[in-house]
Amino acid sequence: GEVRNSLAIVETRAENCQSVIYRNGAADFQLTPDDATGVAYPTFSAIIVAGTSLAQEPSRSATFKAMQVARDAGLVLIIDIDYRPYSWASMAEAQQVCTTAAAMCDIVVANDEEFAVLAGVQNPLEFAERLAAQNNRLVIYKMGAKGCITFTNGNRFDTPVYEVAALKPTGAGDGFMGGFIAGLVAGAPLSDAVRRGAATAAIVVTRIGCAPAMPDADEVQAFMQRLQV
Repeated sequence: GEVRNSLAIVETRAENCQSVIYRNGAADFQLTPDDATGVAYPTFSAIIVAGTSLAQEPSRSATFKAMQVARDAGLVLIIDIDYRPYSWASMAEAQQVCTTAAAMCDIVVANDEEFAVLAGVQNPLEFAERLAAQNNRLVIYKMGAKGCITFTNGNRFDTPVYEVAALKPTGAGDGFMGGFIAGLVAGAPLSDAVRRGAATAAIVVTRIGCAPAMPDADEVQAFMQRLQV
């Protein structure tokens, strides 16, 4: 139809990396609730959604519909808050919508800036800990170069980053989520799965691009054996 592709122009530089992302009438924002019901949810074990799809209609309603149908089918619900200010009408809208979505999920992953959006006037780290305490939820609070904190079952543990010579920050969040979920699917202990996410992110930032920079399982395993955290 008349919908548009997205376009991203991103600098490959570690300091003050800038990006320009064209999202005017982007095709993914045109997904509808009817599209969401066309998936055979019972054949899957989990669904991962990103806050990006919640920023505009009709994809917002489609995402919430997918989440509801998936939950009814017994799937694990996972969200990466992935807050991008330029996609939202206001921060207040993002806070309300993303908080609602996070409350529906079993696993919530976000960085410190994104938790600040969810928390509003509250302390972001304390907000993340309280969120984890509700419904036995797993929450990962990412802090960039400072690593991340995982809250689960009333406990918390810290995971440092793998120190690498980064070319750029782009793709670190996608890499973390991919590595982390792959670890869970493989049956790794939670702490190992989080480290796998950190390792994947570390590899991605040393390579040009985002999707082309993603390592396979063997590369991640070799990397983790070579560099211990």
